[in-house]
Amino acid sequence: MEISKTTISQQKLQAEWHEIQAAQKDPAQFGVLYRRYYTPIFKFIYRRTADESLTADVCSQVFLKAMEKLSSYKFKGVPFSAWLYRIASNEISQHFRGKQKDRVVTLEESDIGEMIEEMHEEQDDGLLRSRLILALNELKVADIQLIEMRYFEKRSFKEISDILDIKESNAKVRTYRILERIKKKMK
Repeated sequence: MEISKTTISQQKLQAEWHEIQAAQKDPAQFGVLYRRYYTPIFKFIYRRTADESLTADVCSQVFLKAMEKLSSYKFKGVPFSAWLYRIASNEISQHFRGKQKDRVVTLEESDIGEMIEEMHEEQDDGLLRSRLILALNELKVADIQLIEMRYFEKRSFKEISDILDIKESNAKVRTYRILERIKKKMK
């Protein structure tokens, strides 16, 4: 008898749901979820702030809000982390909106190369990369967030859809529309 990945994933989701229910009854049980997701959420925030102290503060807010709202959490068949990432995204946006500061995007050469490849650009020279960075700087916060998740964090469209609470097809369409706008700005 062969067990599929889907079955294993469903089992993990069910086990996690039981952990959440336990934490809803006894807040001390939230520690299991906190320990599992603290590092990924911290990294998610850090990529957007590039400030360790700020990241720690925002991360604390994310988990505080998660604990406060845990009683209203409803299982929707997606990992608990999607809910945490949504809270983190909102907290990051709120910080930058409230402080009127410039948002940070952490880029690596491989990330830029993959974007250029996906946009079907033939030449990958320094000028093209510079124009790409300038075009990224002109994006709206929601657009840059989607690009970050897809190209810099290497998330699947399914993960992105779970985090943003949109349909997977919508995540794909939005991503490719953003890429088209970037291409136009680069010319």
